[in-house]
Amino acid sequence: EYTEDKVQQALVMLYTDRKNEFRELSEVILTEKGRAMPNWKEFILNFCLDVGDSFKTWSDQKPPSETSPQKALYLLRQLGKGSTSMNQLTHLQNISYNLSAEFKEIYKRIK
Repeated sequence: EYTEDKVQQALVMLYTDRKNEFRELSEVILTEKGRAMPNWKEFILNFCLDVGDSFKTWSDQKPPSETSPQKALYLLRQLGKGSTSMNQLTHLQNISYNLSAEFKEIYKRIK
């Protein structure tokens, strides 16, 4: 489905505009050691794509898979670390979903 060159190009373009969102998610999802990895942006992007894909199940746009409940719990636990309110968790879910959607749009436009 995705080609590596186009993924990298789209990621660079997305990161240029959304550095703060990537940083905010990385501070919640990754450890300090994880943020020092050379591919931390790809990790965050993959997480966001998982959130976007899970939303399709949550909103009944696609049927749940056998692993949907575990995946949903994993995503919520990762985003909920340190949260003190549902608003904080929802904010991080929205960032993840929006980064996923923007990445897909950028990817489609690259020829």
